[in-house]
Amino acid sequence: MKVKIRRELLDYLLELARSFYPNEFAGLLREKNGVFEEVLIVPKGYFGSKSVYFDLTLLPHDESIKGTVHSHPSPFPFPSKGDLHFFSKFGGVHLIVAFPFTYESVKAYNSEGEEVEIEVVD
Repeated sequence: MKVKIRRELLDYLLELARSFYPNEFAGLLREKNGVFEEVLIVPKGYFGSKSVYFDLTLLPHDESIKGTVHSHPSPFPFPSKGDLHFFSKFGGVHLIVAFPFTYESVKAYNSEGEEVEIEVVD
C-alpha cells in the first residue's frame, strides 16, 4: 500500500506541527482522486504535550475524509498504544508528524498500525 499526499499539504502539516509545538495537533485528511489534498483541524480539541482529545460526535460526515494526522513533539514517529486504539476505530490512513517536523520525520500507518509508504506528489 502507498499513500499519496500533495506536497503543499505536507508542507502545511509540517508548519502546523511546528506552530503547535510543544503540543500535539490533530486533523482529518481529505482525499481527492486518490491523493490527500486537505486537512481539517479537529473541532473543540484539547491539544496537549502528550495527547490530543476531541469529541468524535463533532466530526463532520464527509465521504472524502480518508485519514487522520497528528503530531508527536518527540522525535519518535511511531504509534503509541492510544494511537493504535484510535487507528483501529477510525480506519483509513494515519500520518504521524514527529519532531523536528521534516519530510523524513513523517510516517504513515494503516488501521492495523502497519507502516505504509508515502509518495509526495506535486
